[in-house]
Amino acid sequence: MAKFRERINDLLTSTDVEINGSRDWDIQVHDDRFYKRVLADGSLGLGESYMEKWWDVAAIDQLFYKLLITDIEHKVKSNKYIWAALQSKLFNLQSIRRAFHVGEQHYDTGNDLFTCMLDKRLTYTCGYWKNATNLDQAQEDKLDLVCRKIGLQENQRVLDIGCGWGSFIKFAAERYGAQAVGVTVSKEQAEFVRKDCAGLAVDVRLQDYRELNEKFDHIISLGMFEHVGPKNHKTYMQVASRCLKDEGLFLLHTIGSNYTRHNPDPWFNKYIFPNGVLPSMKDISTAYEREFILEDLHSFGHDYDKTLVAWFENFDTGWKHLCKKYSEDFYRMWKYYLLCCAGAFRARDLQLWQLVFSKNGVVGGYNSVR
Repeated sequence: MAKFRERINDLLTSTDVEINGSRDWDIQVHDDRFYKRVLADGSLGLGESYMEKWWDVAAIDQLFYKLLITDIEHKVKSNKYIWAALQSKLFNLQSIRRAFHVGEQHYDTGNDLFTCMLDKRLTYTCGYWKNATNLDQAQEDKLDLVCRKIGLQENQRVLDIGCGWGSFIKFAAERYGAQAVGVTVSKEQAEFVRKDCAGLAVDVRLQDYRELNEKFDHIISLGMFEHVGPKNHKTYMQVASRCLKDEGLFLLHTIGSNYTRHNPDPWFNKYIFPNGVLPSMKDISTAYEREFILEDLHSFGHDYDKTLVAWFENFDTGWKHLCKKYSEDFYRMWKYYLLCCAGAFRARDLQLWQLVFSKNGVVGGYNSVR
């Protein structure tokens, strides 16, 4: 066991992280099997051993910030990581047949959980904190930013690919007088939207995006492209193109990777977002080639750090109620998910991009909105 401990200590040398140190980001090891497991299983072993209480840390977000700014994840490659990469090359992990898997495993976890964690509109994507001081305002500002970027007008028909709990389509109908259509692969989300948007010009469908074939004045997609997968990026853009009117705009809001990788992270794939793969800018540019013209690119990944920390604070505060339904293992899993992601955005290991596309170019040029 000593050799495994020594190897982990060697890996941590350049990270400012110590085993059993005194700072909030130092790892406290409770079970010596931790060392071998992390070396063997990489990110999967790190996450699972935390869930199983083999180790703790006072500040998960700051730990991951320290680890990721030194690129430590690429120094530890496990056989499970290699197998995940091989699977992604051999199979379409995001086929229509498998499309509803993430809805069932993640988004159908429970509306009580997400109501506790998210803002009052249940917006499960990065907020826009430029002028905001709280989560509710950051999410309203983001929704309004999207409407302004596409130039949404009253009575225009707008499509939301991956509409979640309907925050955008409800906002677009209420504030802009739009006719909004949303598609989702989550039964829980679809049922919620139907009740929440009753009486509004809103239509929600339990449907895979590849089945869409009708025209809209504008299209938006917030936090769904991460589930599309590299084998389907081109198809996704082709669907958006065929459904967008010639003079319309398409806004894509997605988490992005600094480098091209076509395999899911093993821990996130197993516990949080099955078959999710973060696109790189290369992936996106290849996919939209011959389909769209890029009018605007806005990067504000630092805002996701604030959003995730706010989500965790809400989740943590509400745990006294949630614990009646969810287990302590779930608490540790969910805490790990939210805060390691916060640390990744803080380290700029992950990005958040909003891209605005046109089909033929905006006459006179596009005026960027911030």
